[in-house]
Amino acid sequence: MADFETYQEYQRIEEYDEDSPPGEEDLLIHVPEGRGDPWHHIKNLDNFFTRIYHFHQKNGFACMVLSEFFELVQFLFVVTFTTFLFNCVEYDVLFANRAVNHTGQSIGPMDRNKVTLPDAILPSEQCTERIQGNSWIIFLLIMAAIFWVYRLVKVICNVLSYWEIRQFYIKALKIRMDELCNFSWQEVQGRLIHLQREHPMCVQKRELSELDIYHRILRFKNYTVAMVNKSLLPVKLNVPFMGEMIFLTQGLKYNFELILFWGPLSLFQNKWSLHPKYKRAANRQDLAKQLSRVILLTGLVNLLLCPFVLVWQVLYAFFSYAEVIKREPGSLGARRWSLYGRLYLRHFNELDHELQGRMGRGYKPAAKYMNAFVSPLMAVLAKNVAFFSGSVLAVLIALTVYDEDVLTVQHILTAITVLGVIITVTRSFIPDEHMVWCPEQLLQCVLAHIHYMPDHWKGQANKSETRDEMAQLFQYKAVFILEELLSPIITPFILIFPLRSKSLEIIDFFRNFTVDVAGVGDICSFAQMDIRRHGNPQWMSEGQTEASVYQQAENGKTELSLMHFTIKNPRWQPPQESSVFISHLKEKVQHDAQTGPSPQLLLSEAPLCTSLLSNESATGPDNLLASVLAHPVLTASGLPAWNRHCIPQNSAASAAASVLASLSTSQQPHAGRSRLHAHLPSRQPHDSPMYNSDHTLGDSMSASESKILSQSSSALASEFASAEMSLHAIYMHEVHQQKTQHAPGSYAHQESVPMREMSANSDPQLQSVSMVSPSPHRLGGWAEEEEEVDEEEINTSPVPDQTSRGSS
Repeated sequence: MADFETYQEYQRIEEYDEDSPPGEEDLLIHVPEGRGDPWHHIKNLDNFFTRIYHFHQKNGFACMVLSEFFELVQFLFVVTFTTFLFNCVEYDVLFANRAVNHTGQSIGPMDRNKVTLPDAILPSEQCTERIQGNSWIIFLLIMAAIFWVYRLVKVICNVLSYWEIRQFYIKALKIRMDELCNFSWQEVQGRLIHLQREHPMCVQKRELSELDIYHRILRFKNYTVAMVNKSLLPVKLNVPFMGEMIFLTQGLKYNFELILFWGPLSLFQNKWSLHPKYKRAANRQDLAKQLSRVILLTGLVNLLLCPFVLVWQVLYAFFSYAEVIKREPGSLGARRWSLYGRLYLRHFNELDHELQGRMGRGYKPAAKYMNAFVSPLMAVLAKNVAFFSGSVLAVLIALTVYDEDVLTVQHILTAITVLGVIITVTRSFIPDEHMVWCPEQLLQCVLAHIHYMPDHWKGQANKSETRDEMAQLFQYKAVFILEELLSPIITPFILIFPLRSKSLEIIDFFRNFTVDVAGVGDICSFAQMDIRRHGNPQWMSEGQTEASVYQQAENGKTELSLMHFTIKNPRWQPPQESSVFISHLKEKVQHDAQTGPSPQLLLSEAPLCTSLLSNESATGPDNLLASVLAHPVLTASGLPAWNRHCIPQNSAASAAASVLASLSTSQQPHAGRSRLHAHLPSRQPHDSPMYNSDHTLGDSMSASESKILSQSSSALASEFASAEMSLHAIYMHEVHQQKTQHAPGSYAHQESVPMREMSANSDPQLQSVSMVSPSPHRLGGWAEEEEEVDEEEINTSPVPDQTSRGSS
């Protein structure tokens, strides 16, 4: 207890009445005498939990401070080095356009001395004189200095904040810095929840749930994901002669967040509370006009700063990618998940590391699917261009080996470099001669990891239209660089024209889809994953949802997000409606598994399935997915050609159901579970599992047992959780396809349990529960991955009693 006095730096009690969520202003806080536990009330829990999360993900104090320091140094280097290149280098001497006389004697045009770097660098006095004589250079240097000083002050504040979080980890959570990398986020989160019970950080709620913490960390990101899901943000542009294109860059996303969430004229009055006037429908037209003016002002400011931001973008891109392109020209042909793709594919309440892990697992199958499309005409041209370029390059290399003086010939190194780039680019158009054309299975494998896919992609995986739409989610790195370079030019026009026209829709969205959760504040109602309010009948919630088309989340995001969060947080207790949905889903899985292949057959096919999907490094969880994904192909290949139409369309669904049913050992849909202990027979499970393996599954994985045992327990549990969610995604998509492709009468002929009938047999008390209807009444460099919300930035008509059932 003596250590509590060391926590004084976290004390925020004296400022609680300034920014606390509604209902806390008049709350009396009693701090027992002699107890200085500073987390008894924290002013800004959003910022506090976010800093704790980032501290864990960025590997502690030392790594974060070094990153901040080198960001400052990097900016200073770019500005200084660019100024030096423009003002302090004599390029006529460097390019040997002017002879250098070291002896002072007159020399002829053929008598040239060897040029050294000091010869091409101007003296410091002359360099300073050049800089002082250029007013534009002085203006830009002053602007850069102001921005750098601002960043320096911000870094100092961040370092102090990091030190506070470091002390909190060590003294409150009992996690030493040298052990931080051994703790998963779920373990850190568990200690936070336990600490809340003993020393309340949130005074309005005695118990914090996992969902409460997610809501605070992802408050604004959940809004953004919902707006992308409802196609509210204007990121789809119709370009003449090119059709519809997706354009979403870091700069455009930054402006969206500035306008809506944390800017001085945003819709939120503080970090967790939407301004009350936006919750009333009476003045929606006036609010839309006000928002339109804010968007116009932001667009004009972007237009004014466009030249400066554009210069910085070009310089940053050049210094970041020039050497990489020189060394690995093929890196521009590599692919990455686009920023739009990350928002489109993101679940509600999915943290950054969870999304990154999911996208990482889906990278290889997505790349294989995109590479499977090859133009025969381009392949022929590429082979011949590669032949001619390779021939010339081979001669040049042979000449340089014979006599190195060949390198002194003007532009010879340039020719060798350009020819190497041409050969690398053309080879990317030449297909692999050993590649097997299997687009449907590859796309299904992609779906297993990304969890979302438009309905019209089903059965159209071999179409170029499907590939083009997939390319919007999985873009070339060269396209990413080009979009970021063009962002300062295009962003102002997107703000001034398309976004302004959606002002009224945005006002209505925040009024209709904002709820006030006790102890959390205003959140996006979609983030509650409320099946009754936002479920879609076509996604296995038939009979359980009362949502209109406007209230439904698209692409089954509510249902899939609920399953994802439940699997990732096994100790979370869902609200009653969510528990009923999960129970019904499990019953349907058990029923459909009766008509599916046996788990023993599926797992015995795993090695062949892994080979078919070209997964060389498959582990136990990967084998589960491979056996389900490739089972329809293996089944069809065993039938005569005239009889292959007899393969049931739901073979993938039945295979997924069989594996899921073989893992199921409990009827509690939301009980905690430990997949690791199920796969290690020498240990006993300490939780009641929802999906656990039986002896058949454990025995079938003996081939990779040594590899599994070498992994840490938390990593293995995470892998099996990901595999379990992938199986659910495949199963739910297949069932959804059955619902959309068959008439209601024909669906009954399939051997499955309709969700409506299961809902009719559920607890009658649930039938009387009514849904609460909405009341009428950086400037700086850009990174390749999704940019995290700045810590200062983290820092619709709900009725007063409309609180979260999942968080209370």
